[in-house]
Amino acid sequence: MEPRSTAPKAIFFDAVGTLLYLPKSVGHHYAHAGRIVGLSLDSRALDAAFHRVWQKVPPRAATRLPREDDDKGWWRELAYRVMDEVAPQTNDLDRDAFFEVAYEHFAEAGVWELYAEVEEVLEQLQTRFQLAVISNFDGRLRMILEQLGLSRFFRAIIISSEVGADKPDSFIFKRALDLAGVDATQALHVGDDPVHDWQGAAAAGLQVFELKRPQVTLRELVVACAAW
Repeated sequence: MEPRSTAPKAIFFDAVGTLLYLPKSVGHHYAHAGRIVGLSLDSRALDAAFHRVWQKVPPRAATRLPREDDDKGWWRELAYRVMDEVAPQTNDLDRDAFFEVAYEHFAEAGVWELYAEVEEVLEQLQTRFQLAVISNFDGRLRMILEQLGLSRFFRAIIISSEVGADKPDSFIFKRALDLAGVDATQALHVGDDPVHDWQGAAAAGLQVFELKRPQVTLRELVVACAAW
């Protein structure tokens, strides 16, 4: 990232992979949900199936309005496809029970963790910049950020299910700019995904900080911002 002649007024952050992560695999958590409803599921098989399904599941519709049921139906379809691969004999009642437990579980305390430098970096940046989150998540993210103690740092949390557009759609970035009260030349987006974050933000006219863990972390963002 080459510093501009003037400092940005706002810095936007991606959430998963940038601020927080799952210390245990999706398969681990799906297997945990299965045990609660009486299903014996192999975590490694669940992991493999999840990653295959994730690559194939249809994208969420760009409604540019809040999407129906906060995208819960989309997550249900994904979970059912995983079960089709791992436990095709499971009946509909058990699948539904499994999904409801899994869906709520991913918003529970202790499931997500912060990257080590996150709080320190946000403490430093919030004195100089307006901070916000732009995420391809759903409303559960608000609870997760609150549980992790991050909500206090952000003036806005822009979530794709509530906006009706996922990154890299420029609409979600423009909504963030509107909420922050700045134009694209006054904003910097920080994220780890080359398409959703880097290309999406650049196409919307924002400056981009390319997070590439472990080589480039948020500590390098602080160094870059010090040049302003």
